[in-house]
Amino acid sequence: MNSQSLDQSGREPDFNTLSEASIGLLKKLIASPSFSGEENDTAELIESFLHQNGVFTFRKRNNIWCYNKYFDPSKPTLLLNSHHDTVRPTKSYQFNPFLPFIQEGKLYGLGSNDAGGGLVALIATFLHFYTFENLPYNLCLAATAEEETSGEYGLKSVLPELQNIAFAIIAEPTQMEMAVAEKGSMVLDCTSFGKAGHAAREEGDNAIYKALLDIQWFSEFLFPIEGDLLNPVKMTVTEVHAGLQHNIVPAECDFTVDIRFTHGWTWREILTTVQNHTTCQIKVRPNVMKPSFIDGYHPLVMAGKEIGKTTYCSPTSSDQGWLEVPSLKMGPGDSARSHMADEYIYVEEIRTGIEDYICMLEKLFGQHGKQKALVMLDNYYNC
Repeated sequence: MNSQSLDQSGREPDFNTLSEASIGLLKKLIASPSFSGEENDTAELIESFLHQNGVFTFRKRNNIWCYNKYFDPSKPTLLLNSHHDTVRPTKSYQFNPFLPFIQEGKLYGLGSNDAGGGLVALIATFLHFYTFENLPYNLCLAATAEEETSGEYGLKSVLPELQNIAFAIIAEPTQMEMAVAEKGSMVLDCTSFGKAGHAAREEGDNAIYKALLDIQWFSEFLFPIEGDLLNPVKMTVTEVHAGLQHNIVPAECDFTVDIRFTHGWTWREILTTVQNHTTCQIKVRPNVMKPSFIDGYHPLVMAGKEIGKTTYCSPTSSDQGWLEVPSLKMGPGDSARSHMADEYIYVEEIRTGIEDYICMLEKLFGQHGKQKALVMLDNYYNC
């Protein structure tokens, strides 16, 4: 499918062609390792694929972005974004994580579900609308890096380069339902200090025991909940490191805490609460990601509801945390499969994702001519 253009030029979408080309691209992406910060090969693949389909692209490090052919700077722009980096595979993989194959309707491979399926579905959607004239909104497609590590050189680094972004769709595995809110993310590196001594004597002050007291607090403390809302802050200890050898009382114990939070608490308020209840030394990792939210009456959400999509609040975080504009998280695949061994996505999920994206944007575009689109967004933002 490499040389075949996916441009539909206003015709009805050929979903077979779109999905076949998307799956072909996804297989190549899976076969090219793209750990966060090491995405050069997949960036090359995506850039080449877009060039073969007649699209001029921009590139910054391993981030690729482009605009619809008839970009109009007077119109608001809808950002279509997903990432092409992956986590590292777990040791429990039964298959080669970089050898894509389809079995019983499932496409297996690292990054297939998170978030390769969503990325290629967005690319197909962008290419379908690429040559449409007189769209009420511009389209900007951005395939970005370092999402899995919230890195400095991912979407965050290219946002200042993007033109007139008014709102966004972020493709992550949501089973094509609309995540209208997601929690922010903060990571704490903690160190409990004791005093080294001989394990066989009454010497030293065991840093592990001190850390256990704080770890227990992290596991049990509940931030106040307002009304019927879900727990606004979730704290999880995810790593613990201590000790030199079996007969030495450790003087230090390091542990890491993953924190997810809603708009009900700022990261500084959470940090103050932690500091007031623990004795460990705390360092906040850079790139704290803020919570995201899009109103249920935003034109994009309303378009999704028109094609039968439901809304929910996502417990996970994504590149939405870098955006200052309303954004919707929505994509094929299932978040429960993300980062699991033998990761997969159903082939049919990719096809359905393309269909749903196109139908949703058709609703959005059909309702809003250029002037109406501008007025709709002005009214929404001024409410």
